[in-house]
Amino acid sequence: MRVISKAAITDFAKNHKDALELLMHWYVVAKRARWQSLVEVRGDFRHADAVECFAVFNIGGNKYRLVAVIKYRWQVIYVRHVLTHSEYSKEKWES
Repeated sequence: MRVISKAAITDFAKNHKDALELLMHWYVVAKRARWQSLVEVRGDFRHADAVECFAVFNIGGNKYRLVAVIKYRWQVIYVRHVLTHSEYSKEKWES
């Protein structure tokens, strides 16, 4: 998969130092993947969920959320948001 944008991950990690290793693990796994469906995503990330048009990944035991749009046909992942659990819970990211 082509992951757009790694910058969203590194920017988030600047303020949440403990998240960098966890997010980079997600990035490496996603970059190597050839997912065709959410079922295949869950093979690597069993707690990934579909929320509207987004795939939401629990990172760090539910401490963080990575929200992405996955275009399986083109093998592209667009990282839309990286959030803390409390930021994600506010649901303002969906608009």
